[in-house]
Amino acid sequence: MRPCWRFLAAVLCFPALPAPAADGPAPASWRDDLAAVSDADWNYARAAHLLERAGFGGTPEEVERLVSLGPKAAVAHLVDYDAIPESSLQPFDESDIHDPGLEPFPPSRPAATELARKTGESLGIKVKASGPRRLQPVADKFFYWLRASRLETDRVAYWWADRMLRSPRPLQEKLALFWHGHFATNEDKVRDYRKMYRQLELFEREGAGNFRDLLVGVAKDPAMLAFLDAGVNLKGAPNENFSREIMELFSLGVGNYTEKDIREAARAFTGWNFKDVQFVVNADRHDDGIKTVLGKTGTFDGVDVIDIIMAQPVCAEFVASKLYRFFVRDDISPELRAKLGERLRANGFVVRPFLRELFLSRDFYSAASTGTHIKSPVELVVSSYRKLGLKEMPGVPDFNFVTTELGQHLMQPPTVAGWAQGRSWITPGLLIERGNFARDVLFPDINFIPPDRYSSDPKIRAVADKLALGQDITTATQEGGRDMASDDMAMSNKNAGADEDFNTRYASYRGWQMAVERVKPIPRRPAHVDLAKIVAQAKCRTPDEVVDLFLQRMLSVPVAAETRAGLVEFLRVEAGTDDMSAAGSYLEEPLRRLMHAIMSIPEYQLG
Repeated sequence: MRPCWRFLAAVLCFPALPAPAADGPAPASWRDDLAAVSDADWNYARAAHLLERAGFGGTPEEVERLVSLGPKAAVAHLVDYDAIPESSLQPFDESDIHDPGLEPFPPSRPAATELARKTGESLGIKVKASGPRRLQPVADKFFYWLRASRLETDRVAYWWADRMLRSPRPLQEKLALFWHGHFATNEDKVRDYRKMYRQLELFEREGAGNFRDLLVGVAKDPAMLAFLDAGVNLKGAPNENFSREIMELFSLGVGNYTEKDIREAARAFTGWNFKDVQFVVNADRHDDGIKTVLGKTGTFDGVDVIDIIMAQPVCAEFVASKLYRFFVRDDISPELRAKLGERLRANGFVVRPFLRELFLSRDFYSAASTGTHIKSPVELVVSSYRKLGLKEMPGVPDFNFVTTELGQHLMQPPTVAGWAQGRSWITPGLLIERGNFARDVLFPDINFIPPDRYSSDPKIRAVADKLALGQDITTATQEGGRDMASDDMAMSNKNAGADEDFNTRYASYRGWQMAVERVKPIPRRPAHVDLAKIVAQAKCRTPDEVVDLFLQRMLSVPVAAETRAGLVEFLRVEAGTDDMSAAGSYLEEPLRRLMHAIMSIPEYQLG
């Protein structure tokens, strides 16, 4: 079912960006002006813009509250979030899936089974003294943890998205999202949801604080240490992965260091590692010799190197401009970059006062900055739910599946550089997928299959189907999936299986099965949307009034006159009348079709 496409066919192209939806455009002189806006400058559109950028948008009621506060108090309400209680938010409900014997988790299945052969034990599993497939439980356990950690990480992502939706501290979650993309680590390599979850806690706790403390915390964070190969960064054989990324991507930027700086800094981080989920320094693996980094010489360790990095003038400019591009706009002049660096440095690298100045600046509300940001998939989904008035993250459609299809899977950034931004989020195909997301929210799929309960791997499904038919393990896991043709073949396969130490395909299947048994399911309630109630409360009487109500509620930029007229005519036809009160008993369906159209147009992708 794909309602609204006959209307959308006429509008699915990115137009020239319209003027911002404000009470008159901001003066051209506001661009790059870091002076604070006045109370007289404050209005609904600017309050909505603040909530969109410093959070994930909100309902008209939430915007009106910020309007009533005035600019300084509105910004303070968002920035000084530590004063706001979070009692309504629940902590992450872990599934208790980690067993102590899993540590240290081997780098591969061959490593796990080879360890079992040599020592008689691996992953907390003792090798069977005799019998078929003596190492099968070890192989099963290896794949179990891969599947279970991935499923639990998706539960963390769902829980975090629910926080983004419901938190009274939206900036805290927006900052955590920024730092997650800045210090990008990927569960596929980390292979431990606990490390990913603790890294998220670090971003939540330190996101608005001192950048130096955050950088030290990330350098000692087990997720980052695992992701950038700390285990092989040893005295005499330094690994440059982390030292390169801390300079190139996290603090200085390309061109502001030399290859020698990277090599010397790598020596300073030798011996830094983790044990389970705790940071450790292996003194016997640390190089305590003389190093020269960025013009400084000494017997530096990692913290010393971070302090040397922080002292570089370009560091403040790099971090400030990265924050600016995320919260304000992509283009930034060299002059403004220098000013922002000065502001961040003057604030002692503390992010909170820097953002306070940014959110109060005229530049933040200038025509160049408002309605020009293409929402990331996570921003799109969460802001849609907030503006629709949802009180909890729905499980249908699946948050992780939707955002992955749109190009952004939380806890799974594609590279250490994080996700690309801006127009990379939009292609013709992705724009259609964004419309499909709106459709799936408003018209839930009754045939939905939870991806955390059903493996999408065709090889695992094939094994499961054959085992369900009564086939033995060897037959069910054969390439090509031959069916049992006779009792003789069955006996032959069983005898062959008795000679195996383990069956990898069966282990992959069994690991998934064990993971599903222990990982708690994601709640699968569809979104509870009541558009007719919104219209009734606003006392809208005509299609024009309804369309204007929803456009103001959902969009950050105005639509062209012909687009608005098309939406009005679309609702008139769908409702079968110009009198909305007369259509009250069946109005929800036409309203959902209208909302699908609004959420699918190019202007809706802008914030």
